Amino acid sequence: MKLKVKVYSDYVCPFCYLGKDQFEKAIKGKEVDVEWLPYELRPRPSEQLDPANEPDKLQLWDNAITPRAKAWNIDMKLPNVSPHPYTDLAHQGFLYARDMGKGADYNQRVFNAFYQEDKNIGEIDVLAKLAAETGLDEAEFKEALLSGKYQKAHKQALKHAYEEAQITSIPTFLIGEERIEGAASKEVFEQVIESELKKIKF
Repeated sequence: MKLKVKVYSDYVCPFCYLGKDQFEKAIKGKEVDVEWLPYELRPRPSEQLDPANEPDKLQLWDNAITPRAKAWNIDMKLPNVSPHPYTDLAHQGFLYARDMGKGADYNQRVFNAFYQEDKNIGEIDVLAKLAAETGLDEAEFKEALLSGKYQKAHKQALKHAYEEAQITSIPTFLIGEERIEGAASKEVFEQVIESELKKIKF
């Protein structure tokens, strides 16, 4: 039996990118079934974050994010995208990709595009090109977003995260019976995963 894990994250959350890296390194070769779930830090019409013009956000990046990225050998930088985009379309794209069996690949590509390549992942054309790079049909992907095909499913996913799962901070990892909030290290994830795997084996 595989260990069930649910991960709630948002593409514009740098701690989600950090945590994703460490978590995925920790589960390598282990019997783990991971379900990625959408969460929006700042859904429309919330004010968009603009770190380039917000000194306190720049300080947070320098003090809390850059040191961890260096310590964990993660290639990431503050995206030169001002302001940071809304992520509703990116998440709808994920739901499409998941239906096509490419959810994990799409997730990785969108995260990398934002934190390594300064791509504006709030734009449909950008997302469609990223989707195509993961093997998805670019035109079909674009039509799915333009037509709003996944809007309802996306709203339901957010309702689940906010109300049912009561997620209040991200990333949040529900690993078996344990809950980890924030960007934990690979070693922390490994300890929790091993402990939870033992529970389902015995």
